[in-house]
Amino acid sequence: MSDLSHTPGRFRCCGVVIDGHAPDTATAALLESRYGTPRGTHLCNAYTLSLALRDEKYRAMLNEADINFSDGHYLAKVGKKRGHDAMTERVYGPDLMYNTMDAGREHGLKHYLYGASPETVAKLKTSLEEKLPGVDIVAAESPPFRALTTAELDELEDRVADAKPDLFWVGLGTPRQDEFVALHTKRLRCTLVPVGAAFDFWSGNKPMAPKFVQKHGLEWAYRLATEPRRLWKRYLIGNTAFIYGVITDSRRNRKLGP
Repeated sequence: MSDLSHTPGRFRCCGVVIDGHAPDTATAALLESRYGTPRGTHLCNAYTLSLALRDEKYRAMLNEADINFSDGHYLAKVGKKRGHDAMTERVYGPDLMYNTMDAGREHGLKHYLYGASPETVAKLKTSLEEKLPGVDIVAAESPPFRALTTAELDELEDRVADAKPDLFWVGLGTPRQDEFVALHTKRLRCTLVPVGAAFDFWSGNKPMAPKFVQKHGLEWAYRLATEPRRLWKRYLIGNTAFIYGVITDSRRNRKLGP
């Protein structure tokens, strides 16, 4: 990871280094984004870390990022318990995206939307421009649902170089979007932020969990109830693996070192 001056301390959870950002400092960190300075970020939660526990390459990939935000209610609680008092709530991906775009209007930030279906990403762009007059969204693109060919990657690099976005928002789903960030940040030369479900939420495709549900760490139950077939394994197995990882962290962290 890069040594960033704005980083408010770090800790390890499930073998992954997490930056101790609260929502406001996370937004401030992204407002520093400028085209020409590549930064890879990830939003980590119980599911992300359950995958990292089982996959050494995925864990190493996350640990090479510039910033790992705590996009999980219980992960933020772990951070607070381990001495990061500012972590009173998680850095929620959809809110981070919206708040950064909102505040970024004063900074002249440019945004590139990359992910989802053509219909969804078009709706997302329209929705954000209606909610945030003056927001500068320089492109909205739906990629193929597979790895890019060398030619396609070269073409994407050219499009991004022409648009010169400061922030490149990725909505491909976990873990695919994390792999995209790790592979392509340096070539795209901007700050990449994988926000997954934010594309569906802000486009209006899916409802966001009520704030009181989010505040009490029950968004996983809300989403499981709305999409049980797709999400049961992610939440029931993933949450169990995360709890195991937290319980066994002391042994794991000694092995990994500082």
